Amino acid sequence: MRKLTEDEKKWIDTTLKKISVKMEEVTKRNLDKIPYTTDKYGRFDDKSGKDICWWTNGFWGGIMWQLYKLTGNEMYKKEAIGVEDKLDENLMNIEGLDHDNGFKWLPTSVCRYKLFNNKESYNRAMLAATNMAGRFNMVGKFIRAWNNWDDVDRRGFAIIDCMMNLPLLYWASEETTDPRFEMIARAHADTARKVFVRDDGSVNHIVIFDPETGEIVGKPGGQGYGEGSSWTRGQSWGIYGFTLSYKYTGDEKYLDTAKEIANYVLSQIPDSCLIPIDYRQPDDIKLEDSTAAAITASGLIELSQATGDDELSDKYLDAAFKLLKTLDEKRISWSEDTDNLLNNCAVDYHGDGHNMSIIYGDYYFIEAMMKLAGGALEIF
Repeated sequence: MRKLTEDEKKWIDTTLKKISVKMEEVTKRNLDKIPYTTDKYGRFDDKSGKDICWWTNGFWGGIMWQLYKLTGNEMYKKEAIGVEDKLDENLMNIEGLDHDNGFKWLPTSVCRYKLFNNKESYNRAMLAATNMAGRFNMVGKFIRAWNNWDDVDRRGFAIIDCMMNLPLLYWASEETTDPRFEMIARAHADTARKVFVRDDGSVNHIVIFDPETGEIVGKPGGQGYGEGSSWTRGQSWGIYGFTLSYKYTGDEKYLDTAKEIANYVLSQIPDSCLIPIDYRQPDDIKLEDSTAAAITASGLIELSQATGDDELSDKYLDAAFKLLKTLDEKRISWSEDTDNLLNNCAVDYHGDGHNMSIIYGDYYFIEAMMKLAGGALEIF
């Protein structure tokens, strides 16, 4: 990755200082919570009081650990550990465990174990990894997504998001020297390369297999506009997730796949750098998803560091800067009176979760800025 210019360094430093100032006040207002989004007054809710098994519940802990690394403030360490303790209720609820175990225990237990060699954190993360490995379908060679909630048969469902959870399995293999975890992660990644990523670098959100034969029976649009469309957050999971599989395995095919997805995304990013919910949504629809912008930026920084091609590396890094600067200037609330950073986030295309704040958008923005400064914790 190229050297940063003085102007870039100045902007990074200024932005991280703004994050530090705002997030200290936000954290003080939200002690002992696990936030997801904000109410009409700009105040965080508390998932630990309503849905401890919600898939985003590790990101507040991740934010706390990144801020602890950034500032050394013990308040953030205490809050991060508090999130991890609360998630024990999830760990003992089989219906609350799924393909997103990585999103919950990588930013919490694995992070704390890496920092402090905490044995309780190790135990929690290994339980989560073992459960996730148990979701592997040997015939279809995929990790099952979700459970049969609301009486929907999801035995054959797999989703692109799971690429971001595979580091939990890679970590478990490294820690135990048991190759089974990595074998499962690589098998899923290999399947995802073949059936999720299209020839043009766009990706499907969901692929449905026959759980008994492994035959593909459907590729619905999922959280995007529709079948064959290009859900932007899914694209970001693809860039970042395949880059991480390359980082953990050294297998060039995962790096090549990440580049294919990234090159497609760079061809689709609008001149405004305000990311839509779906790159193929109708032209007259102006729905945005700032979380996709932040995740894409963080993934592109990771990819820029991984690629040995200087020209491509610079291209990815330049795109990440544009996305992050646009968020800073147009889609972030820097007021200390509001709890969230990012505005104009979206859950999906067809639901009603539009123009909102979402905790993982804030996490990936903070992570991306700290990566640029060279100080981010390696959580994923």
